[in-house]
Amino acid sequence: MRLNPVLHILGQLLQVVSISMILPLLCGIYYHENESYIFLLCILITLIAGTSLKLLFKEENIRLIEGFSVVSFCWIIIPIFGSLPLYLSGNISFIDAYFETISGFTTTGASVISNVEILPKCILFWRSFTIWLGGIGIVVLALVILPALSVGGRQIFLPEQSGPKLDKLKPQVREVGKIIYGVYIFFTCAQIFLLVLSGMNLFDASCHSFGALGTGGFSTKNTSIGFYNSLKIESVIILFMFLGATSFSLHYTALRGKITYLKDSEFVLYLSILAFSILLVTLDISYQLHENLSVAFRHAIFNVVSISSTTGYATTDFNLWPDFSKLILIILMLIGGCAGGTAGAIKVVRILLLVKVSLRELYKIIHPNAIFQIKLNGKIIPEDILQGVGGFYFLYMITFGLCSLIMLAFGNDLLTSISSVATTLGGVGPGLSLVGPMATYGFLPSIPKLVLCFCMLAGRLELITLFALFIPSYWKE
Repeated sequence: MRLNPVLHILGQLLQVVSISMILPLLCGIYYHENESYIFLLCILITLIAGTSLKLLFKEENIRLIEGFSVVSFCWIIIPIFGSLPLYLSGNISFIDAYFETISGFTTTGASVISNVEILPKCILFWRSFTIWLGGIGIVVLALVILPALSVGGRQIFLPEQSGPKLDKLKPQVREVGKIIYGVYIFFTCAQIFLLVLSGMNLFDASCHSFGALGTGGFSTKNTSIGFYNSLKIESVIILFMFLGATSFSLHYTALRGKITYLKDSEFVLYLSILAFSILLVTLDISYQLHENLSVAFRHAIFNVVSISSTTGYATTDFNLWPDFSKLILIILMLIGGCAGGTAGAIKVVRILLLVKVSLRELYKIIHPNAIFQIKLNGKIIPEDILQGVGGFYFLYMITFGLCSLIMLAFGNDLLTSISSVATTLGGVGPGLSLVGPMATYGFLPSIPKLVLCFCMLAGRLELITLFALFIPSYWKE
């Protein structure tokens, strides 16, 4: 593995991040906040670091193996520079600042800050904007705005994307990136407009739009969306959380006038999971907590969509729900949304393929000489992809189990340990028990926080990209 092209591209990505900090700088200037100078300083630091890497290390065509390194280093190093505004603003340790920022860039939404409402608006804007940047991916953004990255662009796009569908929209990687961000920006603007119409001010509407579409869930209010107690606002956010969690290739074809949602097996299964979960949770909390059926449905649909899309917004403290409903939420944390969207976790398409593989094995017992081919949307799935899905699931559950044990070893209760790992590995944000929707991760010691940072990284990079770095032969030419 050659480091020269990797560090050269990383320098370019840092330049992109420095440019993105201009928006919170302008936000701070507009609101006359003293913290504005912090962003000016951070822009200079990040720009100098990025330019230095770009100049010191020469540009070369990269192979797929270097593409994995670019993506991995990107998500490890960029949050370091992204955390500088939070750290320099004071009253927060560097580990907490890194935790908060990596939570944003990986679209997790887990927070260590107990009172976000006292933070300056420019810090809140940057905090939410990291989710928007991370939603589709810094690398994909860079592919769009930096022509130089088109050289070897496919090699860094493949490990960056969350599913195989997006790469099939156009043959050129840069064109794919333009399509993705075109749809992404259109939905963002539409959501901001609808939230303003629903009663939010422009600043809150922008921050919550970044969080909903990017499925990250950082809010400007301590009680999240529950603060507004508005059915209109909740309805808009539900819609865009759902859109963010479904494949952007489907959105692209729909915007072009061809509606293919119900022809996509993954989308249909995701919709079915949502509907079934909403029904069960509604009935459970209505019966167990004696809530009005309409109120129970309102809480159920918002929070189920929020958790399944791995967004993490909340309208109520679902930590107080019955155990049956909480178990459903944990299962949804593990499943996640659709491939090709901004949601995290295992992804519905992998669950679908695992079910098909399991059924095939059962059919083989009955018909040992028959040949069974697994299809998805009418297309035969190659065996290497099926093996990859099985390998991913194994690594995901092993990581989930080991990290849960580490959290238990630091004295946390079982529900806190399991849900904190499930929610960070799946990119959800709030968990259960001590890390519920109305709590934060601030009480944890430094080591458990770093373990959860690892979970956020591993989940965002879909494990294999990150774990490849730990194989010695990876670093050999």
